[in-house]
Order: sequence, then C-alpha cells, then structure tokens
Amino acid sequence: MPQRRFTRSESQIIARQQLRDLMFDISTPEWMAVLLSLKVGVVATLVATPIAIALAWALARYEFWGKSIVDAAVHLPLVLPPVVTGYLLLLTFGKRGLVGGWLDDHLGIVFAFRWTGAALACGVMSFPLLVRPIRLSIEAIDRRLEQAASTLGASPWKVFATVTLPLALPGILAGMVLGFAKAIGEFGATITFVSNIPGETQTISSAIYSLIQTPDGDAAGMRLVIISIAMSMAALIASEVFTRRATRRLHGI
Repeated sequence: MPQRRFTRSESQIIARQQLRDLMFDISTPEWMAVLLSLKVGVVATLVATPIAIALAWALARYEFWGKSIVDAAVHLPLVLPPVVTGYLLLLTFGKRGLVGGWLDDHLGIVFAFRWTGAALACGVMSFPLLVRPIRLSIEAIDRRLEQAASTLGASPWKVFATVTLPLALPGILAGMVLGFAKAIGEFGATITFVSNIPGETQTISSAIYSLIQTPDGDAAGMRLVIISIAMSMAALIASEVFTRRATRRLHGI
C-alpha cells in the first residue's frame, strides 16, 4: 500500500508540532530540577542576605585589624575552583566534618547530600556577589545624613534602620538578584558537596550534566538550558534596573 505524501504546509505543521513537543514537553524530573533550583536559590539568598548586609556595613563603615583578610575571605569563592569550595564544605559540614558532625549529633541537622546542603553551597558561592553591591551602595551614602540623624538623638541602630538601610535598599536588591542568579546556576560546589540525587539535590545544572551523558537526553537538556538562560537573563535585567535606580537615587536624579 503506497504511503501518503504530505504537502508542504502539512509538513510544516508536523515539524512545528514536533518542535513544540520537543521544547515544551517537560517531564516530571525536569520540573523537579527546576523547582529545586528555585527553592535552593531563594533559601540561599534569603539566608545569606542579612549576613551580607551586616558584613558589608562593617567593611564600609569601620576600620579594624584584619579587615583586608576578611575582605579577601569574602571574595575567595570567586577565585577558588568551585570543586575546591565544595570539598571544603564537605570537610566542614559533612556528617564527619568539624561542624557537620556536631550539628548531626546534637541538633540532628544534616547538610551533606541534602537539598539544604545545596542551599548552603549556593549561598557560599553567591555570597561575594551579595556583599559587593551592598558595600558599594553603603559607601556611596553621604555620611552627613547619618551624622544629622545621630545629632537629632537617633541611636546607631536607629540610624542604620531609618537612614542607611533605606538608602542602600536598591543596592541590596541588586545584590540579592545577582546572588540568586549565581545560586540557581551553581554546579561545581553543589555536585561536590551534595552529589547529584534526583529529587533531592539535582538542580538544573546537575540535571543538564546528567542528561548530556544520557542517550537521547539532548532534547531534555536543551529544554533545561533554555529555562536556565531565561531565568538568568531575567535576573540580570532585574539587577540592571535596580542598579540604575540606585544610581539615580543617590545622585538625586
């Protein structure tokens, strides 16, 4: 029985349908990797931000012994190979680590090979990107505004809460967005510290790594690549918007 030949328009419709199925037929494991990446990124950013604000404030406003060492340590994750950072986290926060062993024995908290460990690794790797814009934003604030508030009787904490923090808010938001973008794309430290366990520690990056080594995994890998690019671009655009607003605000434009 002769096969029916498709017309050009029919072939185009079929090709578009196949492409649509290829790009948008996201499986459950893929969705789990996307959602876990978002979860890890949000938790890492929210936990790291208060620490980053406090440290950025100290670096911007005070001179103390060892300041250069602290500043270098903050930026160390940017220059260390991510695998080295992940291995150090494993030695420190693993079940037999210096801190991880105590947390497991006394508090029942486990980071190694858990999604919480992925959040910890992402928080460490994104921390420099949080601290830097916050520190620059605080340094750009006119000190006379803080001095005026102090003259009117405001305590140092009230000055920080009512003057410094609101003026630094655009920089804080920009740092949070950059940190979040870094967190959802982190791979080396995460896979070293918490491995690549589907549904538990497998983020977008580690899922792509697994898929490109799997026969017929190219389509699924490409879908995750597109999703990852879209999320990163959105985060970078948001960061640029916040940075511009911060510049205009500080210059009174």
